[in-house]
Amino acid sequence: MAKLSNERLSSVRTMRTAISAVLLCAQAVFGFSVAGQQESTCEANGSVYYVGEWYFLDSDHCTQCECTAEGSACARTECTSLPAACIHVSHYPTDCCPRCEKIGCEYRGEVYDLGQNFQPSECEQCTCDSDGIARCLVADCAPPPCVNPVYQPGKCCPECKEGPNCYVDASRSQVIPAGEPVWVDSCTKCRCHDGQDAGYWEGNRLATCARLKNCTPEQPSIQQN
Repeated sequence: MAKLSNERLSSVRTMRTAISAVLLCAQAVFGFSVAGQQESTCEANGSVYYVGEWYFLDSDHCTQCECTAEGSACARTECTSLPAACIHVSHYPTDCCPRCEKIGCEYRGEVYDLGQNFQPSECEQCTCDSDGIARCLVADCAPPPCVNPVYQPGKCCPECKEGPNCYVDASRSQVIPAGEPVWVDSCTKCRCHDGQDAGYWEGNRLATCARLKNCTPEQPSIQQN
C-alpha cells in the first residue's frame, strides 16, 4: 500500500508540473499578467507601447500620447509665438514647433543685432531697437551753392570743390562763378547769386543777366568787370 501511495503522489506532482507549464505558455502567448489579467498595450508608429509609456506620433510631431489601460490618450502641443524681432526661423523635421535662430533687425538686406548702432550710408545713423525695427536718423543737407557738387568718401553732404557757381541760362551749357558780374559775351553781363543770398539755392540755379540794347555780340568771351 505504501508503494502505491508513492506512485500516486508522483503522478500528482507530474500533473501539477504539466499544468504549471501550460499556464506559463498561455501567459506568454495571450499576454496574461501574474494576477491573471490581460496586460494592455498600445500600437502606434509601427511599434508597441506599454501602459505608462509616452510617445510622439510620427505623422504629427506636435501630438504626444500616453499609453493607458483604456488605450492611447493623446494631446496636441500648442506652439508659442516667436519673438517679434526674430529674423531667422528654422523648421526641423523632428520638431513640432519652429525655432527662432536669431533675433535682431534686417535693414536693406543686412542683419544687425539688437541694440546695435550702425551707419548704412554716410547720411544715416541707425539703431536696432528691441522690437526688431531699425530706426534711422537721416542728415538734412542744405542745398549746395553750385551746380556741380561732389560727394566725398565718408561725408554725407556734397561739397562745391570749385566754389559757388550757376548756369548762365536754361540751356545749362555754360557755368560762371558766383560773386561779381561776368560778361558772357560782348553784349551780355550775368551774375550768379552767391551763397549769402537766402533761399536762392533752394530753387533755380540760373544767373541773372542783362543785355545791352542794340548790341551785336562780337566774339563770346568771359571777362571780369
